[in-house]
Amino acid sequence: MRITPSLLIRSNLTKMALHPPQKADKLIFAPANDQTNSQADQYTKGALERSQLDPSPFTQFHSWFTHAQANGVHQPETVCLSTASLPSGRVSGRMVYLKELDSTGFVIYSNFETSKKARDVEGNKWASLTFWWRELERQVRVEGTVERLSSEESQVYFDTRIHGSRVGAWASRQSQVIADRSVLEDWVGKAEKRFEGEERIPVPEHWGGLRVKPVEVEFWQGRQSRLHDRFAYRKGEGKDGHGDGEWTIDRLSP
Repeated sequence: MRITPSLLIRSNLTKMALHPPQKADKLIFAPANDQTNSQADQYTKGALERSQLDPSPFTQFHSWFTHAQANGVHQPETVCLSTASLPSGRVSGRMVYLKELDSTGFVIYSNFETSKKARDVEGNKWASLTFWWRELERQVRVEGTVERLSSEESQVYFDTRIHGSRVGAWASRQSQVIADRSVLEDWVGKAEKRFEGEERIPVPEHWGGLRVKPVEVEFWQGRQSRLHDRFAYRKGEGKDGHGDGEWTIDRLSP
């Protein structure tokens, strides 16, 4: 085929329409892993069907989690905990570790006296968790209400932490403004002196477990062309109207 000037112009215009030049005020625009390729990666590692799902979202999560552990996912317990303050509705998120899963919810541990999450959940009991397992192209979203674990429950996990982490839980005033690191080191020094020679350290009153009790859990499997497989478990209202009914499962459009 003979390439004419008009054909070249049309070709260039087509490319410009598909990939418009980046504006000067955009620091990042449509990033991709390969800087020479403006198209995002395609998800090709799996599919998810209704028949593969367990009736319980907790059992289903456990199945996916153990699969992630066995298939090279880096720290699959890493999760984004999101909370919102009222009345502003301002949302904040942070990466934490999932430490427990039982038949009622997902448990993380943290400071609940000075931290922002503590202030948020004091006035707003709703929170969400988001897991992202890149190696499997899977995501799990959890939405629900939160409750504090008792000191007795928290002590069980607290005893598994290394000595330095237990001392640190006593020392840190999480999210409090400090002049420099020497302030933190001073707090740690005082806590170390307090518990010097003690193997068993009691869990601080301001520290402990937070259980997210889900009313919705979504399992997401990446697919090609962004046509992902999504299934949402939703808890129906029980006889008391408090969301203690049976779980239903719905496929969601991507």
